[in-house]
Amino acid sequence: MSSSTALRSPHGKGRAVHHPADVLSLPASLDPNGPRVSVVIPTKNEAENLPWVFERLPAGVAEVIVVDAQSTDGTVELARSLREDVVIVQQTRRGKGNALACAFEVATGDILVMLDADGSAHPAEILHFVRALEDGADFAKGSRFVGGGGSADITRLRRMGNAALSRMVNVLFGTRFTDLCYGYNAFWAHCLPYLELPSVAGDEAMPGDGFEIETLINIRVAQSPLAVTEVASYESERLNGVSNLNAWRDGWRVLGVILAERRAHRRARRAAELPRVFVPYPTETPVIERANRRVAFAEDVA
Repeated sequence: MSSSTALRSPHGKGRAVHHPADVLSLPASLDPNGPRVSVVIPTKNEAENLPWVFERLPAGVAEVIVVDAQSTDGTVELARSLREDVVIVQQTRRGKGNALACAFEVATGDILVMLDADGSAHPAEILHFVRALEDGADFAKGSRFVGGGGSADITRLRRMGNAALSRMVNVLFGTRFTDLCYGYNAFWAHCLPYLELPSVAGDEAMPGDGFEIETLINIRVAQSPLAVTEVASYESERLNGVSNLNAWRDGWRVLGVILAERRAHRRARRAAELPRVFVPYPTETPVIERANRRVAFAEDVA
């Protein structure tokens, strides 16, 4: 369904529907007795889009964190006017990955939701993600390519690239991902240590600072003991403005992350398989015996 559909939105008389979720019968709020939900929204000059996003946030969201990249269009001021208790964070470097890491540093919710500010993802779908987590998942990963999902925005080039990269990750890491490069995700706060996100300190760019962050998170979650499930999600076109995503540049960054994570995975596996030499303590082993042990150890490793 494209943004030019003839359906009409209940959010405004005569207003054309931008996202199919606007005409679905979804619950209007989160369970007031359920877990506290923090919604993280990275922004850079998204003032035109924020009202649409904020208007559709489910009632009961405990915390909204807007991470701003030095917007010049009044994004921060507008966010404060839309929600008095909004938390504003200025990111320390450039890129979506750094923005998310900065937000996670201050988030206080039991559940953390990653939501884009451009109107491509519908906030009402948060209810589906929270339900998946309450049903037993640790990490709920959005997918445009499972039943009930879809996209009006992805180009043929991006679709092909995403499919190829998804297959690569599935082969290298034994996963079954249907959508590797999608940023609508939710997870319990206890998952954060497993993500090992780049430090927010310093001003020098780091791997994982950009759009490759979704791939980095997905791979590290897959290698952890966490339970991961995919949740169907529909991606509309951006409401206003131009995306900072570049298919070629960011595709290469994603590929670089996959290869780096594969190398790290293989090194960790080899280290876990290395034979160990036991030296009693505090007994001092004779010099000749220590030398023999070093030779034996080297032969075992070889």
